[in-house]
Amino acid sequence: MAKFLSTTSLNFYLEELIKKSTKNLILISPYLKINARLKELLEFKSDSDLKVRIVYGKKEMAQSELDWLAGQRHIEVRFCKNLHAKCYMNDANAIISSLNLYEFSQVNNNEMGVLVTRSADTEAFTDAFEEVSRILRISDLVSFGDSSAESSAESLDVETDQALEEDDEESTDDGAKLTTSKLAKKRNCKTDEVLLILCKSGYLELRDERHYLTDKGKEAGGEFRKGWKGFYFLWPDDLVL
Repeated sequence: MAKFLSTTSLNFYLEELIKKSTKNLILISPYLKINARLKELLEFKSDSDLKVRIVYGKKEMAQSELDWLAGQRHIEVRFCKNLHAKCYMNDANAIISSLNLYEFSQVNNNEMGVLVTRSADTEAFTDAFEEVSRILRISDLVSFGDSSAESSAESLDVETDQALEEDDEESTDDGAKLTTSKLAKKRNCKTDEVLLILCKSGYLELRDERHYLTDKGKEAGGEFRKGWKGFYFLWPDDLVL
């Protein structure tokens, strides 16, 4: 369930979101003037595998801010025209709020927002991620004089999409259940072969080139889940095929 955040809570959870990010971090804010504390947290991540992307929407930015961003080789910066959304997201949580990533706003303004978690609010988190992905697609990469920046960012997008897709299918809280692909690996065969067997066993049915979970499949412990990037099935580890 989404958690309401006041101004004080927003600042606290934003710091926590950055600190606990390990794979992907996306910060979307029309105005940018990052405070010293958040800069310190972002700089600390420079030696990690974290992929950081910042999207802003107002061209008016202090030269000192531009200079700092130019020095952060691990941060990809993008510009999105007509941006008004504020969203801060990693692989587990998303903060959607009125708060800009702007020092004055964090100290002086009355703000509010909500914290959405991937585990408890899967549908809302997925919808937020899809909109964030759209904003990334329509935004322009900001180059700080490095001709290799654009090509490396392009490969980053591909790697990130692949990683997130794997997370959808591989990461579950059901220790005793397996995705279809893992079920196939356990039986040393291909996923398509397992899908065919599941259909022949009556656990799935194929309609209009789509697989549907049957009542028999549900009784056997099969589940249909919506993940970050799409839908998938879960099966008991000891499913009889």
